[in-house]
Amino acid sequence: MYSVKEIFFTVQGEGFNVGKYAVFCRFSGCNLWTGREKDRKKSICSFCDTDFVGTNGVNGGKFNSPKELALKAIALWRGKQKPLIVLTGGEPLLQVNEALIKELHMVGFKIAVETNGTIKAPENIDWICVSPKENINLVQTYGDELKLVFPQKTIKPKDFEKLNFKNFLLQPMDGPEIKNNTINARKFCNNNNNWKLSLQTHKILGYP
Repeated sequence: MYSVKEIFFTVQGEGFNVGKYAVFCRFSGCNLWTGREKDRKKSICSFCDTDFVGTNGVNGGKFNSPKELALKAIALWRGKQKPLIVLTGGEPLLQVNEALIKELHMVGFKIAVETNGTIKAPENIDWICVSPKENINLVQTYGDELKLVFPQKTIKPKDFEKLNFKNFLLQPMDGPEIKNNTINARKFCNNNNNWKLSLQTHKILGYP
């Protein structure tokens, strides 16, 4: 059974694939925070801005089989290009397995995953985006995209440059310091051109 907070068609708002149409499948649960505000201060990741608790979001629910979930997701696709699904959370790799990947491919999806990198990704995922957090053991050390929320106190961009990722992106941390964080992230990218700036355009434009 898969526990899913929400599934919706949208435009990818951040990272390397910004601007691409996609079906987002947000899985419930995370191994770095319960998702409840009362636990935020004592959690490993304290800056998450996403509601991934429960299964009460749009098209969310309990799915008894990978085929059931795949058919629900593909029914939401509206683009003309090859369908893209983004598996996100919370932490999607707590639930995503080879059986689900197979079914998503069978209905036509290209599969992208957004993970904190603490769990090894199954084989045959088409695009792996890792977003490291401080105070974790990074297990997924290769992929298509490393997207680092910036700044974090105990980790720096250069800590990751020797890892086997095709693209390195720096994303300003949201919150009261977003303006300064964006300025500083831009300055770092200007001086280190193997990094690219990632802005959360979905927040700027006001879509999911």
